[in-house]
Amino acid sequence: MKIMIRKSHEGILSIYVPKKDLEEPIVSMEKPEMWGGIITLGNGWQLELPQVPAGTAIPCTVEARRLNEE
Repeated sequence: MKIMIRKSHEGILSIYVPKKDLEEPIVSMEKPEMWGGIITLGNGWQLELPQVPAGTAIPCTVEARRLNEE
């Protein structure tokens, strides 16, 4: 699924899923650099993010895979 990763003025990372009109904060990251790892959102979703080059600017849109689909 396509997601947009954003950063608020306070430095909080969140994702926006356009097809679901959903915005949730990222509450944990498997890897400190986030990319290529699993993130957990405030609503409990877990997403696997792709590997992207270091220094990729945020906001950005990437293709992620949801791991805990019902």
